[in-house]
Amino acid sequence: MAAQAGKDLLIKIDMNGQGQFETVAGLRATRISLNAETVDVTSLDSPGGWRELLAGAGLRSAALSGNGVFKDAASDARMRALFFAGEHPSCQVVIPSFGILQGAFQIGSIEYAGTHDGEATFEVSLASAGAISFAGLA
Repeated sequence: MAAQAGKDLLIKIDMNGQGQFETVAGLRATRISLNAETVDVTSLDSPGGWRELLAGAGLRSAALSGNGVFKDAASDARMRALFFAGEHPSCQVVIPSFGILQGAFQIGSIEYAGTHDGEATFEVSLASAGAISFAGLA
């Protein structure tokens, strides 16, 4: 796989609960983290004293984050409304030349910042709230 432009890693959010996904506007940087906890089943009978892990037993999760500048009132308003309602919107993460991850996420935090001589910025973090699906690009 050839190098990809970071701007092509997109976080999209369902804007109306009907599958109308739009890119969270103004993001300058995005990040996704996929995690799987391990379940240690090592015992005195473990071969050679090596640790053994139980396959498929650990908790899996995904986390999304991004930061940027305000450009679109609609996506900002949607994220803020979802945060205060505690809802779990469907989100997509477009990973260039790889595929799309999709599932329900909870907005864990929205941070706003600004300086007297600069633009207003925001940071958002989302945590998976259910199963995540993956669709590879053809």
